Amino acid sequence: MFTGIIQAVGEVRRLEPRGGDVRLVIATGKLAMDGVVIGDSIAVNGTCLTAVALGGAEFAADVSRETLNLTTLGALGPGSRVNLEKALTLSTPLGGHLVSGHVDGVGEVLEFREDGRAWRLRIQAPGELARYIAPKGSICVDGTSLTVNRVAGAEFELMIVPHTLEETIIADYRSGTRVNLEVDLIARYLERLVLGERAADPAAAGITEEFLARHGFLK
Repeated sequence: MFTGIIQAVGEVRRLEPRGGDVRLVIATGKLAMDGVVIGDSIAVNGTCLTAVALGGAEFAADVSRETLNLTTLGALGPGSRVNLEKALTLSTPLGGHLVSGHVDGVGEVLEFREDGRAWRLRIQAPGELARYIAPKGSICVDGTSLTVNRVAGAEFELMIVPHTLEETIIADYRSGTRVNLEVDLIARYLERLVLGERAADPAAAGITEEFLARHGFLK
């Protein structure tokens, strides 16, 4: 588990093809690696990876074909900057929100512009994630815990304060940038709870407007 509070910006050193998968080697920048051992989890752009090799100021992690297909990690190259966060401990302040490091989908930056001292960031999420994104709710963008300001369909808007801009890769975003998204864990579990016994039905289509009306959630 993670908090979505980025601890350092690292840099991809190299990607090594390994029988269809990839070994990703990352320079850790200012990330404190004391106490980190092989087998520990480190989130890279919001994707939970397992450290399989450590050396100096870098670590290596194997990235499966499934992860390459479902995240933006496959588009990284030498020199790419990445957000890094070590797994939380029981003594870690929960400054963001509970983040699993399991990417739900890839979004696309639609707009990124200055707004006073902050920056306004608008992102298009995959349609299937729209129901989990709510105004003033939490969302994780490339591993960064952020608060949703506005929602319009599958588009949502965020305000990025100067500190976040300086301490993450968000300053690199441009229109068209693809980003890893993880929705709030509570929203996903709430959907399953509301489904009740239907959650065990493989053919269940999830929560629909018709389902909510039939069960008294809509009037």
